[in-house]
Amino acid sequence: MPKRNLLILIEQKRMELVDTVAKTGLNSAAAMKVSRELDTLLNAYQREQGKQQKQSASR
Repeated sequence: MPKRNLLILIEQKRMELVDTVAKTGLNSAAAMKVSRELDTLLNAYQREQGKQQKQSASR
């Protein structure tokens, strides 16, 4: 997935997390679920970043 798309999804998930925490509390199951989803997106972004750096280094 392109990094630009990931950044959009990350921002949307971050806003969802803020909203969920405001409604259900920081330690709620719902907040934990959204937080894990955000972590997954952030990890995917980091992987894409690493791939791009390797490609730049090999040129």
